[in-house]
Amino acid sequence: MRNFVFIFLALILLPAYMSGQVIKGKVSDKNDVGIPGAIVIAVDSKTNTDTDFDGNFNINAKVGEVLKVSMVGFDAISVKVTSETMAITMNESKDTELKEVVVIGYGTAKKRDLTGSIVKVEGKMIADKPNTNPVASLQGRVSGLSIVNSGQPGAEPDVRIRGTVSRYNTKPLYVVDGIFTDNINFINANDIESMEILKDPSSLAIFGVRGANGVIIISTKKAKEGKTTINYNTILGVKSIVSKPSLANASQFKTLYNEQRLNEGAAPYAYYDKFTGDTDWINSISNDNATIINHNLSVTNGTDKNKFYLGVGLVQDEGLIDYENYKKFTFNLNNELQISDAIKVGVGFSGVDARPAQLHSFSSALNATPIVEPYNSEKGVYNQLPTQIGGAQIGNPLLYVEGTQGTQLNRETRFVGNVFAEFKLFKDLKFRAAYYADLGYNKGTAYNPVFNVYTAETDQLTLAGGSSQTSINQYSNTYEKTQQDYLFTYNKTFGNHSLTALAGYTRYYFGYESINGSVSQYIGGEPIPNDRRWWYLNVYPYGDPSSSRSSSGQYENGTVSYLARALYNYDSKYILNASFRRDGSSAFIGDNRFQNFWSLGGAWDVSKEDFMQDQKIFNTLKLKGSYGELGNQYTSIQYPSYPNYTTGASAVFGETLVPAYILAYRSNPNLKWETVTSYEGGIEVGTLDNRLKLEATYFNKTTNDLLTFVNLGAESFYTNAGEISNTGFEFSASWNDSVNDDFEYSISGNLTTLKNEVKSVYEEGFQVADGPSILTAGSPIGSFYGYIVEGIYQSYSDVLSSTPSSLGDYGPGDLKYKDVNGDGKITPDDRTIIGNPTPDIMYGMSVSATYKNFTLSADLQGVYGNEVWRDWGSGSTFAQFNYRTERLDRWNGAGTSNWEPRLNDGSGYNKQNSSYMIEDGSYVRLRNVQLAYNFDSKLLNKFYIQGLKLFINAQNPVTWNNNSGFTPEAGGSPISFGRDFGGYPLPAIATLGLNVTF
Repeated sequence: MRNFVFIFLALILLPAYMSGQVIKGKVSDKNDVGIPGAIVIAVDSKTNTDTDFDGNFNINAKVGEVLKVSMVGFDAISVKVTSETMAITMNESKDTELKEVVVIGYGTAKKRDLTGSIVKVEGKMIADKPNTNPVASLQGRVSGLSIVNSGQPGAEPDVRIRGTVSRYNTKPLYVVDGIFTDNINFINANDIESMEILKDPSSLAIFGVRGANGVIIISTKKAKEGKTTINYNTILGVKSIVSKPSLANASQFKTLYNEQRLNEGAAPYAYYDKFTGDTDWINSISNDNATIINHNLSVTNGTDKNKFYLGVGLVQDEGLIDYENYKKFTFNLNNELQISDAIKVGVGFSGVDARPAQLHSFSSALNATPIVEPYNSEKGVYNQLPTQIGGAQIGNPLLYVEGTQGTQLNRETRFVGNVFAEFKLFKDLKFRAAYYADLGYNKGTAYNPVFNVYTAETDQLTLAGGSSQTSINQYSNTYEKTQQDYLFTYNKTFGNHSLTALAGYTRYYFGYESINGSVSQYIGGEPIPNDRRWWYLNVYPYGDPSSSRSSSGQYENGTVSYLARALYNYDSKYILNASFRRDGSSAFIGDNRFQNFWSLGGAWDVSKEDFMQDQKIFNTLKLKGSYGELGNQYTSIQYPSYPNYTTGASAVFGETLVPAYILAYRSNPNLKWETVTSYEGGIEVGTLDNRLKLEATYFNKTTNDLLTFVNLGAESFYTNAGEISNTGFEFSASWNDSVNDDFEYSISGNLTTLKNEVKSVYEEGFQVADGPSILTAGSPIGSFYGYIVEGIYQSYSDVLSSTPSSLGDYGPGDLKYKDVNGDGKITPDDRTIIGNPTPDIMYGMSVSATYKNFTLSADLQGVYGNEVWRDWGSGSTFAQFNYRTERLDRWNGAGTSNWEPRLNDGSGYNKQNSSYMIEDGSYVRLRNVQLAYNFDSKLLNKFYIQGLKLFINAQNPVTWNNNSGFTPEAGGSPISFGRDFGGYPLPAIATLGLNVTF
């Protein structure tokens, strides 16, 4: 009986034994370093596993069976099982795209498994650039990404992805380590690991109502396994103005002003003898030695169980105008702990403590007459500008820079934190719960002093600007943003199929409160001292309680969302991405609180097909496309469905006057968020052993149900009516090659075409105007609107023989406007679109060459086909204040000019919005040039240094442009942008830097 049982059990177990046994192995690279996360598949046994942190694996297979091993960044390999213990070596793939893992919404993915347009920029590309805002360094580097930088310290760049899609907001959504935000001033560029720019519907739909403007995902640095590492990076830079507007000097000003008074029928100016200066006001207020200093220190330590990172940074940035000082301290701390194979927890904490600069503008320096000396040494006070030449409109520029220095004390403090826990529920399923908080605390005090200035015409001291009372203004505001994410992620590979699925729930809350107050000194009393110890509202005994004013504001809003996504890959050839999100918002009423957003994308990697294996041309050939609906939650107010109250007609009851209150506008219960329907199609090509890579994409984004505020006079209301279209092509190319072991180089470039058109706004003929900018159907958003100038009337006979005008009195020397509608007269109906602030083409190019330890790199960037509106030195100010030197070519007789009108400020005819104010906005800029030297590791090892890099960098050293202002770049609102107010230059910055790692 016992033998029978033995034989019976052997017969049962034999098939299982024959079908497989536990095979142990290790997967390593060519340096014998274990590769974690590699996928091992037993072909016959239909079993699979992945390698642990050290590259080890166990799998049920049998001797003689084939194992397939794959890993991102390595060539797939097939090996036959020869023993119960296997050692497998993988070679790194030459296709760098295989290595690239990108961060997407609520997770990561292999770039090859995606169907859309995501561009990854490594943090090292921006860490050594002298920009206080990291996004500024992306200018010209990414197709479809428009960045307009400002030279003011601490200023935020104007960022637009694939055009302007709404009338209320252009900002993309920033996602920093998972938290949603609209401002990244708390981020230190040196702490950034990577930045991903998401542009297409398949990657954006997962963000729901906040995805329409595009998304920039920022991942901060995390520690990697290894010993403790300390890194110190510092930059010292000097700024300069490289392009100044050309203005009249004292002699030229007198010539032009004398002629202007003559044309106006006024007597010659009688006080030239009292104004003998020849002042360049731009130079007088410029900080010729403005500096920027960055210090960054990071400490990392990582083991297989715990990863710790700490980074701190200090920025000191001086403006191009004296006494503009911006200081910012940042820190970033994160720690991840692997409690067990199934549980991981982490915490992150970032913050910023900033002292914003007291900012000024060059606008007054452009307008101030040059015949005045800034300071009167004899009287010991500043000189006032001539009363008849701008003195009533603008003050002495130097007075308001030097006299108000240190009178604004602002502080911005912000803390951003997150905590998460990740649970591996099953082998292929994990759950992640995360909580995020973004807390801001801002406050400021402003002291408004009183000055005496010398008035030369009357030989008296007078009060500057007519102000006789000192005063104090104070403000304080706080905000709270919190976010909760609960996510399930399923990742499974079975045979040739690969699936990553995501499902989850998220909540977002935003609350804001502000308080403002002011107080003035007693009339005729002692001034409030110019001493910060006295700068508060209850300033006894100087502040007059009866002058005290206060106000406050507060609001809150929130969203709740459900989301899902699937990334499917079959045999690395056929790729399908699908996303869905349902958002609920507190801003709307009823069913319109909820909206659904979705996308579907597909890709075909043609190069993986069998029929492509014998060809030698394409290393990569991928076709892709996606379609989806995105959302836009931005409006001009917080609750468009809930009108506030405003003062209405009052009534008298007996002897009592009772004020009435009415709704600010008519309520519309059918309001909902704007929807952007977007689709794209493209191709990716890699050839010549992947040294040459090309990508081309067509995109189309159409905003539907445009949120529009309609004011008809008798009534006003918000409604969903209107459509905006953005279409274009994106092209990018790169070449990377090594000549030999000592020399390698790379060239890359990108180009974007963009066509923006407002298809409709409410109803036919409805327009929204902001100065010369307009939102109207049939034209690009923010187009410039006015009269077309055809020339200048050269004589009275020219006036009589030309189309008559109803715009005012005019004569020889005045601008000649075009009869656009052909009705035989010049009227307001002849106004038309005269310029487009959106470029037709944006482009950038980068080159880099490394020879031994030296690296030389350069970036070029530019735009073409847009116009700039000159809002200084023209219109109402082209004659009253100082003159552009172009005015020396003014009309002063038949045939003398056919563009610059006569000097006559008494006539408003030439001050109409017209193409006279339009300038070419196209430019080419040498964005960065850098020379770096990396010291030899053998030398550094003697001093226990891992790496040492010295570099010099020149930013914005040269700009080729056609406009007359400081810079052709001008950001702004969605409707009003591209307007040059002459306020601030974009500086050239020369920097010296050091990066050392211990």
